[in-house]
Amino acid sequence: MPLLTDQQVYRYFSDGWVAPIEVLSKTEAAEILSALEDAEAQFPEDLHAGQRNNAHLALPFLADLALHERILDSVASVVDRPVALLNSVLFVKEPDSPGYVSWHQDATYMGVDSTNMVTAWIALTPSTSENGCVAMVPSSHLNGIYPHIDRYGPDNILTRGQHVDGVDVDDAVDVELCPGQMSLHHPHLVHGSRPNRTNSRRVGVAFQSYVGAEVRPTRGDHHVIAVTDQAVDPSFTLVPRPDAEMTDDGRRIRAAANDALADVLYHGASRRREY
Repeated sequence: MPLLTDQQVYRYFSDGWVAPIEVLSKTEAAEILSALEDAEAQFPEDLHAGQRNNAHLALPFLADLALHERILDSVASVVDRPVALLNSVLFVKEPDSPGYVSWHQDATYMGVDSTNMVTAWIALTPSTSENGCVAMVPSSHLNGIYPHIDRYGPDNILTRGQHVDGVDVDDAVDVELCPGQMSLHHPHLVHGSRPNRTNSRRVGVAFQSYVGAEVRPTRGDHHVIAVTDQAVDPSFTLVPRPDAEMTDDGRRIRAAANDALADVLYHGASRRREY
């Protein structure tokens, strides 16, 4: 059942994003953060800075979060008949670190040509202007996809260091979130984030993206999980949710999904990085 109010839906389609949306209590967010930190300590080779894509395929608590009722109900307010989740990314900025996300649009390199999808960004720690919260450029989604330039900056968290060209970002709005709150943003919205200049970790997870039933890939192999009981089109590769942490099957499924994702994201690129 759709969760957002009419005003929130209007803001999403006019501004390109809506936030904050209450998803988890502070206690629930702290429990998920603790589970993630435990997993990082137990499986460091699987969850380091170069291995933060699609952890929901090997960690049940992240798969459960992706399927959280309040997230899916919010998604259903802006996506017609959502059926699948394409990918997830753990966005972790260590204390006083130079990592940033350049101005970009999610849909640029995703290999899916549709606006009937949405990215959900859930804060597990406070996400503030000081520690590098996501900043959104209002209404920048209304003119389609802009040209992007691959810069491969050493501190840029994005795969290709892609940077949107020709968009005025002076009006960007910092979207601050408390632990357990979520933002939803349009696949064509220009957004980015600055470095973390505080002495605390900033941790969030992006589910990128929930797609509607009629959405089809335009290139590459996409390994997805179902988010409803509706059938997922066979043009996607449907994979199971994990039943235990970092099992051999979970690692294999995640590795295959990440290899396929890299092929999609680096399509036409001059070079590849490790993530």
